[in-house]
Amino acid sequence: MIRFDDVGLKYRAAGRPGGMRDVLRGASFAVPEGGFRWLTGASGAGKTSLLKLITLAVHPSSGTLEIMGTNASKISRNEAAMLRRRMGIVYQDFRLLPHLTAYDNVALPLRLARRAESQISADVSEILHWVGLEDKFAAKPDELSGGEQQRIAVARAVVSRPKLLLADEPTGNLDEEQTERLMLLITSLNVLGTTVLVATHNMELTRRYPATRLHIAYGSVDEQH
Repeated sequence: MIRFDDVGLKYRAAGRPGGMRDVLRGASFAVPEGGFRWLTGASGAGKTSLLKLITLAVHPSSGTLEIMGTNASKISRNEAAMLRRRMGIVYQDFRLLPHLTAYDNVALPLRLARRAESQISADVSEILHWVGLEDKFAAKPDELSGGEQQRIAVARAVVSRPKLLLADEPTGNLDEEQTERLMLLITSLNVLGTTVLVATHNMELTRRYPATRLHIAYGSVDEQH
């Protein structure tokens, strides 16, 4: 499902004219189809950058990256867009569309996939009920708390039952009860065959839900079982 082979990523460092910083150096690992992996590391270690590589938002500086059987270095922009439609992505900054209601934000990936409105209504209603926001259908993002926005972002990512779910600190704004509810949803999707990669700084969460960790430190990725 995901394969990194000696992947490196550099970017221009602020305040260093002409200077480049290694975010990743020679990263090699694989996540099998249907696998579950935690992505851990200190703040600024490169967790979000690694997720950006997988979502094809940035391209590796070196090495080979394969996503869902596709060589990411040889993919066109249109092919990348189609590949992303098979992913569910929970961004750290939510990226909800401010002019859309909670319902319409969650329905967006289903409408892009041209699902029937009757099916969209059933699926969106079910997932909003699951995340405890069945009474917020008509609310715009600026009418929701940070935790509610995060749950809407998660609902949007999973409503289409993606082949690959990528989540960047999805429990960061949630209380304990909502965190447990979210993890039940994510692990249930994984049991049904969705490949899952979750970036987190919450080590207690990784202990409660044990799985292989991809730990980033000093540009290297270490698999910890």
